[in-house]
Amino acid sequence: MINAKKTALVLVTILSALPAIAEEAAAVAAHPAAGGGHHMNFTFLGLAALGAGLAIGLAAFGAASGQGKAAASALEGIARNPSASGNMFLPLILSLVFMEALGILAFLIAFFLKDQIGQVIATAFGAH
Repeated sequence: MINAKKTALVLVTILSALPAIAEEAAAVAAHPAAGGGHHMNFTFLGLAALGAGLAIGLAAFGAASGQGKAAASALEGIARNPSASGNMFLPLILSLVFMEALGILAFLIAFFLKDQIGQVIATAFGAH
């Protein structure tokens, strides 16, 4: 039941953000001086930005979830066998570093592409 509540909360949050994206695209399309002079489909642009944001969010969620599970497993193993803590420390730290690196990589991709999404879509679909 808890998973259904969490899923519903995430869906409501995502769906409530869609009108804001549509408003911004309509405002830009209405004012050519603000960048609405080209013939790009702004709904597609907004959905592409939403998809990029969801991808980054899922990457961060996956990294955090993996780190939590790794730490929980390591602590459970140490609690069952305290003498093995020295053998578990290095693999735990390495796995945490690799998981964090994936989250940081997702952030860097989002940071470098945040202003480039329109240009990427225009290049991909030949819009001028």
